[in-house]
Amino acid sequence: MNDPSSCTSMAQVRAGLDALDEEIVALLGRRMRFIEAAARIKQDRGQVRDEPRKAAVIAHAEAVSTRVGFPPILARQIYEQLVEGSIAYELQCFDRR
Repeated sequence: MNDPSSCTSMAQVRAGLDALDEEIVALLGRRMRFIEAAARIKQDRGQVRDEPRKAAVIAHAEAVSTRVGFPPILARQIYEQLVEGSIAYELQCFDRR
């Protein structure tokens, strides 16, 4: 179900959400491939945590959320966790090099 406004049952809503969740998780997986690339490219472990970049990523997510009708506070919360998790993952990847 591509259009939530055409849903007439909870089964349709749930099927639509499940399909979207698959797409979202696939995109998050693709995002992690870029995190792996960053870990490969950065020369120093100290470069992994970049607070100005973190702030920029979160601000960008908030701006996009406003544009697409997603609650900005929720985008901020999600991206705070996503970026922190990404930093932790990147550190693991860096340390495995």
